[in-house]
Amino acid sequence: MMQSIVKSTFPYTTTVTIPQDSKAGEELSVSGMATSFDQDFKKNGNNADKVSEVRMVSAKMEAISPTDFNIGNLSMVKVYMAKADGTSEVPVASRMDISPDAGNSIVLDIDNSTFLDQRVREPQVKIRVAYKLRKAISVSPSLHITLGLSAYPNR
Repeated sequence: MMQSIVKSTFPYTTTVTIPQDSKAGEELSVSGMATSFDQDFKKNGNNADKVSEVRMVSAKMEAISPTDFNIGNLSMVKVYMAKADGTSEVPVASRMDISPDAGNSIVLDIDNSTFLDQRVREPQVKIRVAYKLRKAISVSPSLHITLGLSAYPNR
């Protein structure tokens, strides 16, 4: 039971940069490696066999540079999680209807239809963000993505 409390939720975070020269209206993507404070969750770690059914429970995107970048400059985003080499990619979050005046932070709609056990047991996790710009941008914004995952005790 203690394992359930300790491992109930844990975030993976990454920062991606949208290139200033991205073309508006086209679906493009950027990638970054995600990290978690719980780096011993991988297969050789102490806890890998004690948890299972890892799923997405929350997702957030926030502009960190510049901090006042309006995420509404994007019309949509889709977030995927994969092994470090890009294989076994699955959708984990998206927002298909970003408001033009969204501000510098948005909550994403989660996709928790897939267990993420095998991906989070990897030494590193790759996050790919597909996006469409609503209009041309004059900066290359850095966006911080926080993915909240939940796990259950392995019985």
